[in-house]
Amino acid sequence: MDSNLQNTVPIEKVTLSAYRVPATLPESDGTLKWDSTTLILVEIDAGGKTGIGYTYGDACIACFIRDNLERLITKQDAMDISFLWEKMITAIRNEGTCGMAMMAVSAVDNALWDLKAKILNLSLAKLLGNAREVVPVYGSGAFTSYSINQLRIQMDDWMKEGFASVKMKIGRHPNEDLLRVKAARERLGERVELFVDANGAYDVKTALKLAAQFVDCGVTWFEEPVPSSDLEGLVFIRNHCPAMMNIVAGEYGYTLSYFHEMLRHQAVNVLQADATRCGGVTGFMKAGVLAEAMQIPFSFHCAPAAHVHAAAALNAFYIGEYFYDHARIEHMLFEGAPDPVSGKLAIALNRLGAGLEFKHQDAAPYKL
Repeated sequence: MDSNLQNTVPIEKVTLSAYRVPATLPESDGTLKWDSTTLILVEIDAGGKTGIGYTYGDACIACFIRDNLERLITKQDAMDISFLWEKMITAIRNEGTCGMAMMAVSAVDNALWDLKAKILNLSLAKLLGNAREVVPVYGSGAFTSYSINQLRIQMDDWMKEGFASVKMKIGRHPNEDLLRVKAARERLGERVELFVDANGAYDVKTALKLAAQFVDCGVTWFEEPVPSSDLEGLVFIRNHCPAMMNIVAGEYGYTLSYFHEMLRHQAVNVLQADATRCGGVTGFMKAGVLAEAMQIPFSFHCAPAAHVHAAAALNAFYIGEYFYDHARIEHMLFEGAPDPVSGKLAIALNRLGAGLEFKHQDAAPYKL
């Protein structure tokens, strides 16, 4: 028997770094604008292997991990992820189990799961117990900063790649949203599902008015029509929007209690979670099981390479987000980032861990 299955595997080293990658074009959604994206990388060494995990956020997350979390896990057993996760959650109590503190925990937890799978010579999906070998995803981007022509070009690109569903951003200029949605539908034809995401830009009345108009364009997914913190608003919209339209939220969930409250209030038709925010693979899997218990479909938000193995192990999983920005960065900086084929990501069961290796030389120009 492999000695690693009998003995502890002490964590020897934690390496932290951050990389800022410029956007190809200025981008915006319903509530934010940006021209770059920062990836925070965690590398953990133990048992002759290196586990890698990451989140997207401010570069100061790396400093937070160095000052608050690194010492908690160094010399601890890399195999005891639940124990280490609880230690980290306890340590961030005064910072609050949300926001950047939880994103820091998420990046470390993702690295720990990658490391454990590599030590055991397994893919992460096999370690978690995969329920499927391919994960359906939708093409996502079509930012509010795009012109109608740029919007059409991206829709064309998604269709060429075989996506059966695509999502566009709305909410920046509500009076123009219906025109943009109509333009997208005309470009897509009738065979491709159209999703929209307002990033919490509307109030309840505006969201319901537009939902009634979007349904004529075949929109079947309305994400964050109001801020996800407005559970009563989400409930009202879910109960009064067209029957064919799913109300979706959860990407800003950091704790299991948040997801429980969203489901308890029956606020969504599809629950989202983000493993780079909600406590890593550990928190993501808990949220997915909670959705299954409540018989609600489950979806991942952004960072497709970080999610695909965990999503494959969840029975309630429905579809994930192949987000333009993150997919581009993951292909730039990681060897093994999955490519969609006909709107599906295959699980690399022949690769260890999450199937990713960081390309340090390629990433060097973006290092902060």
